Amino acid sequence: MNQLLDSAKLDFSPEAIWALNLCLAVIMYGVALELKVADFKRIIKSPKPALLGILSQFIVLPALTFLLIYIAQPQASIALGMILIAACPGGNISNFMSYISGGNAALSVTLTAFSTVLCIFLTPFNLQFWGSLYPPTSEILQKVNINPFDVFETIVIILGIPLILGMLTNHWRPKTAALFSKVLKPLSITIFVAFVVIAFTKNYDLFTEYVHLVVIIVFFHNAIALFSGYTIGRLGNLSLPDRRTLAVETGIQNSGLGLLLIFTFFDGLGGMAIVAGWWGIWHIISGLSIAYIWARKKNIATAI
Repeated sequence: MNQLLDSAKLDFSPEAIWALNLCLAVIMYGVALELKVADFKRIIKSPKPALLGILSQFIVLPALTFLLIYIAQPQASIALGMILIAACPGGNISNFMSYISGGNAALSVTLTAFSTVLCIFLTPFNLQFWGSLYPPTSEILQKVNINPFDVFETIVIILGIPLILGMLTNHWRPKTAALFSKVLKPLSITIFVAFVVIAFTKNYDLFTEYVHLVVIIVFFHNAIALFSGYTIGRLGNLSLPDRRTLAVETGIQNSGLGLLLIFTFFDGLGGMAIVAGWWGIWHIISGLSIAYIWARKKNIATAI
């Protein structure tokens, strides 16, 4: 019966998908309102932490995800959902979580900016590359017959253009950007969470029947992402705040972008959508939990 998940489709209207497109664009615009050209220049001045962060996000995590898939042997659609999540850039709340966890906020912002630009090229590449190496997911990709350029075009429209517009607003109208940022970020993230909740309720039977298949594997997938980010920072002899930032940036993935690509190119394929939807919920829980633990350790150390 579990094989049905590889052919099940989430029931979602074109209007709802359009709303998700708009929501993600607004979220990205809100994030970009806090970005400056100087955030990119930090990579030139201090390239090591940023390069290790990019390595962690776009090379190590997809490779470890592929290894986890080979060990766990999940449903084909679940496996492809995991590959897609690992191919996405860092999530939009990573800057906030990095800040409260005692991480390097400036590095977090730099990685958000740079990974958003790189994901335009690396997300379609990683999805196609790793998905093609695993026979069950390769079969899905062949059936769907995705043109990587179409994925590239979608990411440019949803992330690239809002990124440029947000940075231009911040450059030319910094006071307006600060005002917009305070309103847009919490509002758009709230709307996105509402979208995920509606997706769950509208497809309640499908989720309740199959969500148990993804809860454990998403838990381990997210734990591997957090641990690998921290470990890469440690192996690179980065400071403790930088290690925490790499952990957060790797563990908080843009599941919203993942959902959008799933609805746009995979017609809401069940296993992929459940993985992305549950990841979107779980990485908030895990991210806030680890941020609380690290913040508490920092406060205790300061008190001592």
